Amino acid sequence: MKILNDTDGMQLALDWAAKGINTTTPNPRVGCVIVRDGEVIGAGHTQPPGQAHAEIAAMRDAAARGHGVRGATAYVTLEPCNHHGRTPPCSQALVAAGLARVVAALEDPNPLVAGRGMATLEAAGIAVRSGVLADAARELNIGFFSRMQRGRPWVRLKSAASLDGKTALHDGQSQWITGAQARADGHAWRARACAILTGIGTVKADDPQLTVRALETARQPRRVIVDSRLEIALEARVLQGEPCWIVAAQANPSKEALLRAAGHEIIMLPNADGKADLPALMLELGRREINELHVEAGGKLNGSLIAAGCVDELLVYLAPCLIGDAQGMFALAAPAHLSHKRLLAFHEVGQVGADLRILARFIPPQE
Repeated sequence: MKILNDTDGMQLALDWAAKGINTTTPNPRVGCVIVRDGEVIGAGHTQPPGQAHAEIAAMRDAAARGHGVRGATAYVTLEPCNHHGRTPPCSQALVAAGLARVVAALEDPNPLVAGRGMATLEAAGIAVRSGVLADAARELNIGFFSRMQRGRPWVRLKSAASLDGKTALHDGQSQWITGAQARADGHAWRARACAILTGIGTVKADDPQLTVRALETARQPRRVIVDSRLEIALEARVLQGEPCWIVAAQANPSKEALLRAAGHEIIMLPNADGKADLPALMLELGRREINELHVEAGGKLNGSLIAAGCVDELLVYLAPCLIGDAQGMFALAAPAHLSHKRLLAFHEVGQVGADLRILARFIPPQE
């Protein structure tokens, strides 16, 4: 592929970054391509935590192809890091390698970086440019930006419903309203998340596993269960396999001991009403380096999360059918006046199999 301009180079770097969409957490998804005279001589993306960042992977790829990178241009989808974390600083590695130019999509929101990486490059005599395809690069790392800037993950609430907005019959029957392709697509969204959250109501009604099964993945998201009174059965399928985080509000020492003995962690976060403090939970998940949180819960917890301002976007699959009097997607109190309705903006609308997929983002209320 011939790289004719900076936009071409950055688009290819974004394509590489997307290869790590399910594996880089808690690090951002970053891609890097190295170009000389319009030819790509090296490319790579950030590996799982503790392994090579995108810039190092791209330079290693160039070396494996028999290319030196001195005097070349690197396109990277996020400002090269300038601090020692799990790995050494990428900015210093680029300087040592003798790159002539580095183009970054946008500045790293991490306060440990925040412009220092590009400043290091520039001080070493490397030509720098930033802001190329910045929106696309930010979108790819929307959870990382949320955690760095707000201290909490980006929260995506998924629901599958009929065209009249029903998710299950009153007796709990819900399998299956949407088709196989929509269900597989939902698993792809699970796979990219750092954690999946549900409530005790869904655990009791559906006994879900909350794992990624429709596609191969090297990493299963952490499972988080909101269970204020610790009612969960030790035999629940969600408790099998990797340990879960169980969010409670009322102490139950004997049950806590049993759950801890099975490897699970209890996070006690009560609010004034004796229920789980959901906004506090979002901050706690941010502290635990959760970038993207995927919610698959029932209407009651969905409504509570929305009412508490904890949800950033809805991922809704609508099937071409009508169910009638049944359970809805969100248990929300009606506003006193229609002007107080919660506003969203359609971010993406498309069809998956026979079903409609809508990604809609909440519009923050005006101050």
